[in-house]
Amino acid sequence: MQSLSELQAYIRTFDHRTEKKLHYFLKLSEEVGELAEVLRKDQRLADTGELKGTVEEELCDVLYYVLALANVYDIDLEACFQQKDELNKVKWGR
Repeated sequence: MQSLSELQAYIRTFDHRTEKKLHYFLKLSEEVGELAEVLRKDQRLADTGELKGTVEEELCDVLYYVLALANVYDIDLEACFQQKDELNKVKWGR
């Protein structure tokens, strides 16, 4: 299993263009819309046996563009997540 940092580094090896900030954001928005559609239809991999057109596929697409956008801004998303989680622990008393 790969860590978030490893996934981010993997994407950076073949898809990292700082001039494409808007492109990555628009693709992320598009994929969130597609995720909404399959959520509404409740299309799942376990039900169909195929990844195409499922919640699982669209979540992977959303994750891809979140990581690509983080790369554009040189954000270590795993480190940021850990920092944010610490803030949330205090905020939500967990």
